[in-house]
Amino acid sequence: MIKDNYYMKIEKQLKHIPKGNLLIKKHHLYQNETVLKTENFNSFSDGRGMTEIFYIFPGIDVSLNYFFANHFEFHHHPFKKVIQINHCNYGRLGWKMKNGHSIYMGSGDLSVHTLDSCAESEMLLPLGYYEGIAISIDIKKMTENPLEILQEAKVDVEQLLKKFCKEKKITAIPASDKINHIFSEMYNLPKEMYVPYFKLKVQELLIFLNMLDMSEKKELNQYFSQQVEIIKEIHKQITQNIDKRFTIDELSKQYLINTSSLKTIFKAVYGLPLASYMKEYRIKYAAELLRNKDDTIAEIAAAVGYESQSKFTKTFKDIMDILPTEYRKQYKKTIHTNK
Repeated sequence: MIKDNYYMKIEKQLKHIPKGNLLIKKHHLYQNETVLKTENFNSFSDGRGMTEIFYIFPGIDVSLNYFFANHFEFHHHPFKKVIQINHCNYGRLGWKMKNGHSIYMGSGDLSVHTLDSCAESEMLLPLGYYEGIAISIDIKKMTENPLEILQEAKVDVEQLLKKFCKEKKITAIPASDKINHIFSEMYNLPKEMYVPYFKLKVQELLIFLNMLDMSEKKELNQYFSQQVEIIKEIHKQITQNIDKRFTIDELSKQYLINTSSLKTIFKAVYGLPLASYMKEYRIKYAAELLRNKDDTIAEIAAAVGYESQSKFTKTFKDIMDILPTEYRKQYKKTIHTNK
């Protein structure tokens, strides 16, 4: 089922923030000691976002990030000795780094890079929204203020820097049960539990990363920006001509990209194979028409590329778990009640 509730939840959460702005909140008594120096931080967006930063230990911050936009551009000082670990909870995040590579993360995925890699970077949000956690670690401060549990577990943060960031600058790890175990409980906590809970989970995460054998771990693929731009152009064409249907072969020939790369990179960027993505996109768009237009079901079916009303109705029911006629009735009933 299409998870419109996540989209609407984040939109509602950020509606008080002016479009184009990123609201940064620093919490706790030690807000001036946070790793992220936001006074040197600039961003540009076609939407809105919010970052809540919590001081956890000397040299460690945890940030809760919420974005409702198609893209964000970030500019900050290039800190080579600061690691940032990002976890995607909802939505999708494509990060275009200054080395010309792009990495795409979906729900449950993890990335590790230095703040040097993302000093001049662009975030792409293919689904229009994102919720995630970022953990920033200042290597120098942590070395000067070692944590007892990490010392006992023989966690060397300098070695973590070399392990995940030295050669490729960024490492992206697919979702797993172990990653989910660490992060799932960090979202939706009572406010008073944020800092104590984050303290436990950050140490657990660092021990996990220290033990992780990257020689046996499959990483998420990185893509050249040129490849991603082609896929974005394809996405633009097929979503702006929703009443038409394009084959993989047609698009491959039109954009001079082989079919294998087209399919692989499209799924990496948008989270689903092209056909599955367009099926959901058509139904999501049809749901919008049902809410806002008085067109017949047959007319809406045709508008989103279905020649058969019965096939459209079946697909709508499969994805939305409700018939289009009932969906329209429920929506209008809600509007009437609110009035």
